[in-house]
Amino acid sequence: MHKLPPLALYIHFPWCAKRCPYCDFNAHTQPDTLPQQAYIEALLKDFDADAAWIQNRPIEAIFMGGGTPSLFDAHWLYLLLTKLQQRCTFAKNIEITLEANPGRVDCEKLYGYFQAGINRLSLGIQSFNNTALQKLGRIHSSNQAHTAIAAAREAGFKNINLDLMFGLPEQTLEQALLDVQTAIHQKPEHISWYQLTLEPNTPFYRHPPLLPQEDLIAQMHIEGQNLLAQQGFLPYEVSAFSSAHRRCQHNLNYWQFGDYLGIGAGAHSKITLLDSHEIIRCQKTRIPKDYLAAAATEPMQLRAKTQMIFEQDLIFEFMLNALRLQDGCDIALFQQRTKLAKNVLDPALKIARQKELITETAEKIIPTPLGRLFLNDLVGLFLSD
Repeated sequence: MHKLPPLALYIHFPWCAKRCPYCDFNAHTQPDTLPQQAYIEALLKDFDADAAWIQNRPIEAIFMGGGTPSLFDAHWLYLLLTKLQQRCTFAKNIEITLEANPGRVDCEKLYGYFQAGINRLSLGIQSFNNTALQKLGRIHSSNQAHTAIAAAREAGFKNINLDLMFGLPEQTLEQALLDVQTAIHQKPEHISWYQLTLEPNTPFYRHPPLLPQEDLIAQMHIEGQNLLAQQGFLPYEVSAFSSAHRRCQHNLNYWQFGDYLGIGAGAHSKITLLDSHEIIRCQKTRIPKDYLAAAATEPMQLRAKTQMIFEQDLIFEFMLNALRLQDGCDIALFQQRTKLAKNVLDPALKIARQKELITETAEKIIPTPLGRLFLNDLVGLFLSD
C-alpha cells in the first residue's frame, strides 16, 4: 500500500517592523494598524481550502515564520491554534515553533505565547555585536537579545533556538567566534549558524557591503563548528546544531522530503497525493493585501501557482535537501518518498564518486568532507540537463 510521508504545517506572517537589507523572504513593512483578526481569519480560510491535502494525517510539526510572527498578540495565535486543532489532528508530541524578534518581545508576551501552546521559540539574534547589528539593519541591540533569552526561559520555554549569522560586513574571525561563544553561554537547545549571502532583489545585493574574504569566511565556519561541537551541539544539517534530542522536527521534515502544508501570504506547500502518487507544489498569493482580499471573497484563489513535480526535478529536490544532512541521503527513503528506483541516481553518482564528493554504503549516500565543502557542486550533479 502506498504510504504518505509525514505532514507538517508552515504558517507565514508577512509583516516586519522594518525590512532588513539582506532579507529576500516575503516580508513587508507593517502598516500603522496590523490587521491581526483579519489575517487570522484568512489563515483559517486558507487552511480550509487545502484541507483535502491532509488526507487523514496528523500534523507532526507547526512552524510560524515570517516576516515577524511575534508582531501578533498571543491571543490571536492561541485562537489560531485552537481553531486549527478543531479542524485536524495534532500529533501527540507536536512541535510548535514561533520565530520572534528579540526587540519586540518581553516576558509577558512570551508567557502568552507559551500558554497558547507554542513550545519552541526561535530568536533571530544574528549577532551579539551592536555594530554588526546596526550594519545588518536589525532593530534590536545585544542587550535586548540577552533580555529576550532570559525572558523566554522565565516564560517557560524549554526549547529555544538562536539564529546566528557569520561572514557579516567587515566581521573579524574573533568577532564571529565571540558570537558563537556568547550563544553557547546562553545554553539554548539549538543554534542555527549560517553564512550571510547577498540574495538578488535585496538592498545588499544592489549595494554590496564590504564582506570578509572567502578564506576568512571558511575559517569562521570551520572554527565555529568546532566550538559548537566541543560544547555538545551536534551538527545534523549544514547550518543546524542541537543538543541531544533537540533537532528541529519541522526542518527535518523538509530535509527528509516530507510533506508540508503552507498557509499565509506567499507560503509554499509540497504535497503527495495518495490516489495518483503525484507530488505537487503550491504557492500562495504573496502580497498581503491581495491575500486578505482573496481570502475574503474566494479562498481557492489564494493558490497563485500549483504544479506537479516531474521525475528529474524530484531527483534534484530530494538530493538538494537530503545531502545537507550530516547522515547523508537515505536510499530507502529516496525510493519511498519519490517512488523512483535507485538506478535513476547512477549517472550523477558516478561523477560524484570520480570527483571524490561522496562515499556510499548499501543504505546511504554521504558527502565526503570535500563534498560538504563543495555541496552546491555536488547537488548540481543531480540537475536535469
